[in-house]
Amino acid sequence: MFKPLNNYVLLERIEEENKTAGGIIIPDTAKEKPSRGRVIAVGDGVFDGGNRVPMSVHVGDVVLFAKWAASANEVKINGQDFILIKETDILGILD
Repeated sequence: MFKPLNNYVLLERIEEENKTAGGIIIPDTAKEKPSRGRVIAVGDGVFDGGNRVPMSVHVGDVVLFAKWAASANEVKINGQDFILIKETDILGILD
């Protein structure tokens, strides 16, 4: 499997509902890319003054991330699509 370095997080996108609240079905070509993901792997964190700062997210967490994150890289591992993103571009953990 893939192990991110430093403060990078490997995410699997979680597809969102393709219907509006009123029941209108949105075609795949008109949908925005989801901004939710499941954490697949995390790095060990970054060093700050000689001490490693631990990561705030863990494998299995469902997170909300910035749609236009500068650090987001789409990667393909074993034929599956993932996003590699810095932890700082994650907005929060969903319950």
